[in-house]
This record gives sequence, C-alpha cells and structure tokens, in this order.
Amino acid sequence: MRLGEERVLLTEIRHHAARIEAALLAGEAARSPIAASWSRSARMHGLSPETRRKVPRLTEGELAALRAAMEPTIRTAAPTLDRLFRAVAGLGTCVVLTDRNGVPLERRGNPGEDRDFERAGLWTGTIWSEREAGTNGIGTCIVEGRAVTIHRDQHFLTAHTGLSCTSAPIHDAEGRLTAVLDVSSANAACAEPVMALMAHSVQEAARRIEADLFRAQFPRARLVVLPELAGALLAVDADDLVIGASRAARSHFGLKGDLARAPLPCADL
Repeated sequence: MRLGEERVLLTEIRHHAARIEAALLAGEAARSPIAASWSRSARMHGLSPETRRKVPRLTEGELAALRAAMEPTIRTAAPTLDRLFRAVAGLGTCVVLTDRNGVPLERRGNPGEDRDFERAGLWTGTIWSEREAGTNGIGTCIVEGRAVTIHRDQHFLTAHTGLSCTSAPIHDAEGRLTAVLDVSSANAACAEPVMALMAHSVQEAARRIEADLFRAQFPRARLVVLPELAGALLAVDADDLVIGASRAARSHFGLKGDLARAPLPCADL
C-alpha cells in the first residue's frame, strides 16, 4: 500500500471510530438498534472499531463436526439456497447458511468473487458472532432474534465496512433458533435500496426453509396453514390433535413445550 493510500485509510478508520464513539456518548444506543449493537460490541465484548484482525476460523475437524450435526438442516435448505443465489448472483453477492452461533456451514458464491469474500472472512468455518466480529448481519441477527440489514459503515469494525449484509433467522420445528440465512455483498454499487429488496428475498427464503424443516419433522401429520400469519403452521395427527407448531403459530396461540408429548385438540385453537 502506498503512503498516500495508507494515510487515507487511517483517516477513514479514525472517522469511523469517532462516529461510533460520538453516537454512544450521545445515548443513541437507547434509540437505535444499530447503536445498541455498537454498544454491545464495545462495552460487552471489548472490541474497538480500529481492530485489524482476521475473523476467527474453525479447524477442518471442528467444521466437519458442525456440518455433521447440522446435516438435516443443510440438506433441507439446499434447494432454497440454490434458488436464492440464482436470484442475487448478478449483484456481486454470496449466500451463507450459518449455525445458531454464527459459523457459516454452507455458502453459494461466484468463483470469480470467492477470493474477495474469503479475504473478508465470509467463508465456511469462520465465526461471525457479535462477540468475535462486532456489529454484523449474522451476529446481530442472532442476538436480536430478528431479520437485520447492516450496510457498510453500520458495521462496528472498520475492516467490515466494505460489506453490506442482510440476514434472517431460521427456527426449528419447536421454535428455537437453529440457523441464520445471510446474503452479503462487497460491491460498493449495492446501495441501500437494493439491499432492502434483497432483505425481502432473504426473509421469504428463511420462512421457506423453516416450513420445509417443519414438514420434514412431521412427515405423516396433516399441516394446517394460517394464511393471515406468515410462517404459521400446525401439525395435526389422525385424532385431530396438534402435535407441532411453528414459531409463528406458537407465538400467536401462546403455545410452549413439546406438543408431541402434550398435544392439544385442534378445535380448541
């Protein structure tokens, strides 16, 4: 890197750090989800925006063990990952499926762009929790339990400000967070309106994966769809008892616990 380029980079790093510090001192964490994540990154996890480090990466053995444990989810999600990537591939993006701790286990990307994403850390076996990487699409989605979009300088670490990421949580058949679906771009031309469109696609794909996981969990049950609630499904057995409910259905009806062991009459709902 030339001396002039290095000075520009240092100026950008200092400006980014100063902007975050000013937002936290002004109490923005109480009003902005992004600033709240910055606060967690700095005050809970002891990170600094200026930190220059590679995203931590698992060993091949550790990654293989995680993939084996998540194999049913990876297999069920694969067709949706393929469709989503075909829809966004021309925008300089990659599609990532992580476990509940923010470790990418499966990804789709253009070979010509793989080197850039691997250098940025968006690769299988890396760790994208807020604790390790600060504010980012995957880690912040896990902490907040909702779909999030982190656009460029909304990231906490300056090293990640070249990325735009939109993520959505995926829940298992019992409503527990089991994975995160993420689409990220390193393309500076990928503006916020474009990311908003991709966010919608990511959330739809996450709901599709949740529904497929739910169907796989109850292959012999009759599925009741609640069209007024996105992602709300009930699994009903031959005796018309509810033996399973998706996260959206559980939230709507106030259902808890293992419904297969303590089923409820469908008519009661």
